[in-house]
Amino acid sequence: MGLFDNAVPGGNIAKPLMIALGALMVGKMLSGRSAEQPAQPQSPAPAGTTSADGGLLGGLGGLLDKLKDAGHGNVADSWVGTGQNQPIHPTDLGNVLGPQVIHEIAQRTGMDEQELLTQLSAALPGVVDKLTPAGQVPPQHQVASLFNS
Repeated sequence: MGLFDNAVPGGNIAKPLMIALGALMVGKMLSGRSAEQPAQPQSPAPAGTTSADGGLLGGLGGLLDKLKDAGHGNVADSWVGTGQNQPIHPTDLGNVLGPQVIHEIAQRTGMDEQELLTQLSAALPGVVDKLTPAGQVPPQHQVASLFNS
């Protein structure tokens, strides 16, 4: 999976984790959703949380905004900035993403929800750092092209 291998502890991103990362940042990783899963009428996704090309949270920028809105701005900024990446606890990440997003990604990857959060919390700091080498969030199409390469 190339570009992101040295971004995670252990140096290798397994396919289910890559799918999960793509689901958060590049919606194309979830293509075919409407055919497989009808919308859940009891809890529709809030407006702006799903996008055909921006992942479940509106892309990398949307993910960073959710982290900031949940009080983890210093953590998100450390991933984008050029200094040391601060960790995020799996429980905190779960609170940021919300149960609906976690459930959907877990279904897509075949991973247990807790294991998904554990792996995402370990991988996200390094992956976001790799995606923002100059301390700037790249345009969504650039993020998508990195995931598709």
